[in-house]
Amino acid sequence: MTHGGPPAAEVRLLALGDSYTIGEAVAAGERWPVRLTELVRAHGIAVASPEIVARTGWTTDELSGGIDAANPRGPFDIVTLLVGVNNQYRGRSPAEYRDEFRGLLARAVAFAGATPDRVIVLSIPDWSVTPFADGRDRARIAKEIDDFNAINRDETLRFGGRYVDVTPISRRAAREPGLVALDGLHPSATMYDEWARAVFSHAMAIVVGERR
Repeated sequence: MTHGGPPAAEVRLLALGDSYTIGEAVAAGERWPVRLTELVRAHGIAVASPEIVARTGWTTDELSGGIDAANPRGPFDIVTLLVGVNNQYRGRSPAEYRDEFRGLLARAVAFAGATPDRVIVLSIPDWSVTPFADGRDRARIAKEIDDFNAINRDETLRFGGRYVDVTPISRRAAREPGLVALDGLHPSATMYDEWARAVFSHAMAIVVGERR
């Protein structure tokens, strides 16, 4: 019989976003937040199934409305945020994106117990390299994605959050078609797994730090 303390509470993760977070075109178990929890569990840490507030097509303002409707109850140990591709796709302005993304960051920090270091932002992937972009101005799309990512990176660092740049992984799809799902637009399970592994070190730093 062992005489340790009570078991540690499960780590809670809240994932906020759009199609890239809900995992459009892949099975539920292949979504990157789900893969991330599995990676953390493999290191002996109890992690609850992630709470996901995301929907295909959501812009920043629509995500904010989705959060209102879902009403997730914090605090969460980890909060992730990935949003903006639909702002770019619909031709919305970078200034509007900055303002609304800043508001979402503030909400993410609140969900993380007012601890910015527990918020992880992922960059917007570049869909210009996918078959869906055939016949479109790929260079313009890539440039706009870079502009939006400059904003979300700047705001994340200003808030004191963590930033993971998955855009270079997404751009490998130009020469690695297996990184794109069968719909010709969204990431495949293989790419999502790479994203999860890119986020993993930040997640572990948060979780291990809390358990010292």
